[in-house]
Amino acid sequence: MERLWTPWRYDYVSRAEDSSRPGVPDALNAWPGSGADDRNCVFCNMIAAVDHAVEQGMAAEEAEMAAHVLVRGRSCFLCLNAFPYATGHILIVPYRHVDSLAGLPAEDAMEMMVLAQRVESVLRAVYHPGGMNFGLNLGEAGGAGIVGHIHMHALPRWIGDTNFMTVTADTRVLPEALDTTWARIRTAWRDQDGQD
Repeated sequence: MERLWTPWRYDYVSRAEDSSRPGVPDALNAWPGSGADDRNCVFCNMIAAVDHAVEQGMAAEEAEMAAHVLVRGRSCFLCLNAFPYATGHILIVPYRHVDSLAGLPAEDAMEMMVLAQRVESVLRAVYHPGGMNFGLNLGEAGGAGIVGHIHMHALPRWIGDTNFMTVTADTRVLPEALDTTWARIRTAWRDQDGQD
C-alpha cells in the first residue's frame, strides 16, 4: 500500500471545529470585516485582513505570508491559490470587486497583464517548468470558483504533471507546502527587483 504523507495538513484537521483559519495568526482571524468591497469575498477579505493585522501591530511581511499574499501593486495583488492545480499556482487579483474583464478599468487591466509578465518570469526562474497556463474563468458556467471577483490564474506546468491520481482518483499530489512556495516566489520576486 502506498501512503502520501502530508504533515502540514495536521494543523487544519486538528482544528476542524474551530471557526478561525488554521495556521493564520490571531490578528488575521480577528479582523472584524469592515472596509471590504464585499464582506463575503475571499479576495476583498484577504487584503482587508492583512491591513487590519498590520494596523494591530503585526509586521507587514508576516501578515502577507500568513495570508499568502505575494506582492501588492497599485491596482492588483498576487496571492497563492489555496487549492492549487500545481505547485506555484498564483492568482493575479484586482483590488476592485468586479466580475468581468469588461468591467475592469483599462489601467487595472494593464497592471494585471504587466504583473502576469512578471509572474511568468519569476515562475520560470523558480520552477523551470516545461510550459505555463494563464487564464481567466468568468462566471459559474466559465468555471469561476469565485464568481464575483475577477482574477487571473498563472501556473507552471510540466509534461506528465497530470497523472492517474488526478484522472482516476480526482486527487492532486503537491510536493511543496504553500509557505515554502510563498517564500521561494517572494524571494525570486525581490531578487528580480534588485536587477531592475
